[in-house]
Amino acid sequence: MATTNGSVKRSMNLSISDFNDGSSNSFNSSGSSFHHSLPWDGFHSWISCFCVVTFDLEVGQVIEKIYPENYQLSDVERLNICYLAFPDSNTGCMGDTVFHFRLRSTIKPTKYSKTLFRNLRKDPDHYFAYVAFRQVKDASIKRGYFQKSIVIISRLPYINLFRHLVQMIAPEYFDTGDVCLETVCSQIDKWPQPYPGQTYQLPLMGEVIEMTIPPCKQKKTLLSSKNGANLKTMPGLGFSIHFTPEYTSCFTILLPHIHLLWELVLLSEPIAVMASSPSICSDVVQTLVSLIQPLHFVNDYRPYFTIHDSELTEYTTKTQPPPNIIIGVTNPFFAKTLQLWPHVVRIGEMPSLTVIKNGSGQKFDKLKPGIYTKYKPCLDKDKMFFKKMVSKQKNGESRPIGIHNSMIKKFVEELTQSFMIPLERYIGSLMPLQRSISPWKTPPCLQNFNEEEFIQTLPDYGPHLTSKMKGNWAMLYRKFFKSSNFDVWFQNRCREVNHKLLILHIEALCSADIPKWLHGKDEVEVVDLYIQMKKKCMKMKKLAMSNDSVNKLYGQIQLVLQALPVDLRDVVSKSL
Repeated sequence: MATTNGSVKRSMNLSISDFNDGSSNSFNSSGSSFHHSLPWDGFHSWISCFCVVTFDLEVGQVIEKIYPENYQLSDVERLNICYLAFPDSNTGCMGDTVFHFRLRSTIKPTKYSKTLFRNLRKDPDHYFAYVAFRQVKDASIKRGYFQKSIVIISRLPYINLFRHLVQMIAPEYFDTGDVCLETVCSQIDKWPQPYPGQTYQLPLMGEVIEMTIPPCKQKKTLLSSKNGANLKTMPGLGFSIHFTPEYTSCFTILLPHIHLLWELVLLSEPIAVMASSPSICSDVVQTLVSLIQPLHFVNDYRPYFTIHDSELTEYTTKTQPPPNIIIGVTNPFFAKTLQLWPHVVRIGEMPSLTVIKNGSGQKFDKLKPGIYTKYKPCLDKDKMFFKKMVSKQKNGESRPIGIHNSMIKKFVEELTQSFMIPLERYIGSLMPLQRSISPWKTPPCLQNFNEEEFIQTLPDYGPHLTSKMKGNWAMLYRKFFKSSNFDVWFQNRCREVNHKLLILHIEALCSADIPKWLHGKDEVEVVDLYIQMKKKCMKMKKLAMSNDSVNKLYGQIQLVLQALPVDLRDVVSKSL
C-alpha cells in the first residue's frame, strides 16, 4: 500500500474492556501529553523498536537492523524474533503476508509506570510483534527470492492499530530502505504518550490517525465498530484496541461449534490451532482469545509459534499434560508433536507428513478442517442462531460482512454476559452492609466465595433468565471455578470491592464524632487510633480520593493528636 498524498483521517476508536478504575498519575488536567525529556521517550511509549529480518544463505534468518539502534534485546529474544518473523514452513506465502505473534520477554522493563502499564494493558512479561513479510521472485538474488520482514515490537496488545501501521510502513520501506524507517520513527517519537480518556490525532506518512482511548472507569462492555462494520476490511471507519476478527473467513467451518469454542476458552483449556498460513493462524488464535470478552483471558497464548521457538520443549513435552495455552502453528511437524493435545482446531489444508493416530484413533495429519476434541460441551447448540446465520447463504444471497460479524460478536458477548451476571450478583451478596462499617473498627472485607451456595442460587437467578442457551449451566460453573480465568477474575473483584470498602471506611472516619469517642479513652487507645488514621491518610493518595476528603481526615487526625499530653504528642507525631 503506497502512502497517500495529503492528510487522510482514519478514526480509530480504541477500546479497552477492563481498565482498572482511576488511579492518580502524572498526566496533566488539560489532557495534553507529557513533554519528552529524552530522545525516543515518545516513541517507546508506543513501540519498543523496529526489527528488519532477512534471509542469509549462510546462517539463515537474521536481524539485519534494529531501530532505534540502542534498543536492547536479549540473545533469546533476538533469536525468537528471527524465526517468528518468517513463515515456519513452505506454505506458499508469496507476495506480502501480515500477521502477529507474542513472545516472552527475558529482559524486564527497568523503568515504567505501574499504573500506565495496568491501564493501557502493557505487558511487562511479553512482547507483541506485528509483521509484514514479503517474498517475491528476484533473479538477482542467489536464492532466487527476495525474503524480508519488517517487525514492530511493542508491549501494547493493540492488534488492529499496529497491524495497520506495519501494513502502511512495510511497502515504503521495501522500496526506499532505511530512510523510510528513520522518518517513521521520528514521526512516532513526536506522538503524545498514550493515556486513558484522551483523544489523539497521530500523523504518520501523510495520514492522520484519529484515536480515542477510553477512560479507566468505562463500562465493561464489548465495543464494536461504527455501524457494526468490520474494521479490518473497512479501515476508514475505525479501529479497536481489541482484535476485530473476520469471523466469516476464520470461522465459517467452526461456526456450528462456536459455543464449544467459547466453553473451551472460558475454561482455560489447552487449544492447538493448525492453519495453512501465519496470517490465518494468528487471526484464529486472537479470535479465540477474544471470544469471552469482556471477561479477560488470563492464560498464555501464542498467535503464531514455530519449531525453532526457545519454548518448544516446554509446550510439546509428552511426559505431562499440555499447558493451559492457546497456540497457533503452521508447520506439519506439529501434527505429530501436538498429537496428545486434547483440543485441536484445523483451518485450511496443511502439507502432510507420516500418518499418525491420536488417542481417539483418528489419522491426525489427514484431518479435515474443523474441531477435534473429546470434550462434551455443557451447553447445547443454539440451532436458531446457526439457522439464522446460514439461511441467506443457502438461498444464494450474501449478507454484508459487517452485519455477519456483528451477529456473531453479539452472540458471544451476550453469552458471556449471561454467564457473568449471576456471578456478579452473588459477589454483591457477599459484600457487607454499609451500616456495618464503623470508623472505630477494621474495615470489613468481602466474604469468602462459597461454590455450593452459589450453585444453589442458579434456579432463581441463573443465566436462563437472560440467555436462550440450554444445557447444564451448573456443571459449566463448577468447571469454571477450577480455571485460572475464574481465579484472576475473583481476585480482581475482591481487590475492587475491598478497595471500595476502604474508601467507605475512610469516609466514615472523616465524618465521625471524634470528641465523643475520645471521652473516657485511655492514652493507649488514643495513640492506636492516631496511628491507624495516619496509615489511612497515607493510603488516600493511592485511592485517588478528593482533596476535600484528605483535608477532613487530616482535621480529624489533629483532634486525636490534641487529646494526648504534649510530651506524648511530640513523640507520636514524629514517629510516623
